[in-house]
Amino acid sequence: MREGAPSRFRLLSSTTPVIVLLLGVVVYNTFVLVYSQMSSLAESWYPGYHELREAPTPPTCDPDAKVEAAAEEEDLFDGILEDDPAEQPAPKPAAEPAAEPADDDDAMLDDLLGEEATGDSDALQAAQAAQTQCKAHWAKHRSILERRTPAVERFRTVERWVEVIRDLGLDHQRHALILLLLICAATASATRHHIAMRPARTALDHRICEGTQLIAVILLGISAWSHKGVEEAAGIKIQNAELYLIWVAGFAVMAVVNLYNLVRLPADTEPGGNLGKALLTIPLYTTMCLIAGAYFLIKEAHPAGLSIYLAKLPEFARLYLQVGLYVWVGMLLKRTRMAKLVFDVVRPWKLPPELFAFVVVVGAALPTAYSGASGIFVIAVGAVIYEELRRAGARRQLALAATAMSGSLGVVLRPCLLVVIVASLNKQVTTDQLYGWGVKVFILTAVLFLIAALLTRVEKKLTMEHPRVAIPASIRALGPIVPYVIIMAAILIFDAIVLDAWLGEIWSPYILPVLLLSVLVYDRRTAKRKDPNAIGYFRSIESATTETTGHIGALLFLMGLSICLGGIVERAELMSMVPETFGSVWTTMGLLVVVLVVIGMVMDPYGAVILVSATIASVAYRNGIDPVHFWMVVLVAFELGYVTPPVALNHLLTRQVVGEEEAELASMEGGSFWRRHEKILLPVSVLATALIIIAFGPLLFAY
Repeated sequence: MREGAPSRFRLLSSTTPVIVLLLGVVVYNTFVLVYSQMSSLAESWYPGYHELREAPTPPTCDPDAKVEAAAEEEDLFDGILEDDPAEQPAPKPAAEPAAEPADDDDAMLDDLLGEEATGDSDALQAAQAAQTQCKAHWAKHRSILERRTPAVERFRTVERWVEVIRDLGLDHQRHALILLLLICAATASATRHHIAMRPARTALDHRICEGTQLIAVILLGISAWSHKGVEEAAGIKIQNAELYLIWVAGFAVMAVVNLYNLVRLPADTEPGGNLGKALLTIPLYTTMCLIAGAYFLIKEAHPAGLSIYLAKLPEFARLYLQVGLYVWVGMLLKRTRMAKLVFDVVRPWKLPPELFAFVVVVGAALPTAYSGASGIFVIAVGAVIYEELRRAGARRQLALAATAMSGSLGVVLRPCLLVVIVASLNKQVTTDQLYGWGVKVFILTAVLFLIAALLTRVEKKLTMEHPRVAIPASIRALGPIVPYVIIMAAILIFDAIVLDAWLGEIWSPYILPVLLLSVLVYDRRTAKRKDPNAIGYFRSIESATTETTGHIGALLFLMGLSICLGGIVERAELMSMVPETFGSVWTTMGLLVVVLVVIGMVMDPYGAVILVSATIASVAYRNGIDPVHFWMVVLVAFELGYVTPPVALNHLLTRQVVGEEEAELASMEGGSFWRRHEKILLPVSVLATALIIIAFGPLLFAY
């Protein structure tokens, strides 16, 4: 089967559902923008539109009722007191002695009539005010009916549908994330694609790898069911109770897949095996799950613990859905010729491999900032970078080093999602502060990489093509890129003007998929004109999404179990053992640097940021370390951890995208100790030097 043609079963069970989920996320977030813009337009087109959105309810009062109640009561009282000749007794003589008491009675009657008149006047005024208000309500009602034209009703009908789709997506973000995670994780299990220290080759490798995964997912399933029982026993109404069933069903499917893989080994499995090497084939997520599961079961007798912490993943559903979108964007980019065309612009200069590696690492910083994390960028375009470096004459070790580090410089630049998460979890810092210092950190790290690359050159003399030859060739190479730039610029301008959405930290995850899907249309048509056998548009999307599923499953599952591992640190109260203050900011910084690098070695960036925010950040603040300074140290320490053994996550991802064969051939390259281990030593030396400068340099001026 050629590339880009997944099996029918995988297409229906994995690729198609993932396409639907990812496109659904893009669509409902686009509808969020559309709804916002429609609300703004409505007020300008139809003033007072907030009153016109729904048909008004008629007032219940009667505007034509006569205000006579108080007057009728007064007339009735006057009629009773009025002289009626037919009923009046004969008048008494004028000299009768009862005249004095009669005067008192008249005074009393006058007082009574005065009070009654005042009360009737107040009642009349209140009734008149109520009638006036009633008439105003009816006037407003008639005004709304007159202004609620058929055009307004049609606009409201469209707006209502947009609102329904928007709300449907926002209300089901957690469902979308959990389904995406479980479908992709099951796919990664079925294709043996989870991230491990080394791939399984022998029969023992496969049995250890699949057997431990089977135990891990059974633990997760039991924990999810136990978590549901805990919530029900608490007597609290469970929100989205169906999510527990989705978790359990997903873990059950993964268990069946692991059991199948355990029984049916791959055809190329080698016999025998070594236990020590076999343990290295256990996926990282499995190791984290077994450690956390053992703690919750044995130490706390709390089987729901795993699920409780794994449930924190959907709490940040928007964030982790963006991770999935970024991976998809990378795989779509891989199906275009854009990366190759960009390298065609640089190729005429015939740069030395080390200088070319520097250009690649620096040039990859901006795409990394948009992808959100260095590991995501390595997954997305690591294969293209490695191939271009090899084509430029770079050694395999150097090419692997540059590929693994290609995303490391961009995590501190705008609009990196990781920085947004740091700022949202820590009110002591803002994105502007972090991005501002991030530019300085980027420049420092880039200069250090250039120095290291030049100092370790095989040939001391730098040679490159003369500018008179290279510049015209580069200009000619820009021609094929122009249509791509026009397409992307048109989409970005449309989004900015019509939807008020800019390619920044908020909307990039939703704009970029549309951008790449549009670019892919032109790219595939151009490729078809040159080669009728080239893969078409829809097949390219199928191929990209099929590859995406495995990467998303491996990455998101690792992130989820990183949160569980961080939960152990939180519940064990390990940070309570740390002194309130260390007496010296230098000592504090030294200890923090070591701890942060270790965290970076074993955890994914998003899980690590959550852990550091909850536990370690307060230690730094209490000991007088500036929050912005601290988080710059954190980000660089994490990147150092991702290229440092024994885990070296970015190297594992690099090996996954360039192929096991290339990694094996690189290990066979001879030469000095540096040459044999350059893929590790070069990024570690650069990032370690940068970390020392960033961590301790500012302290020289502050203390």
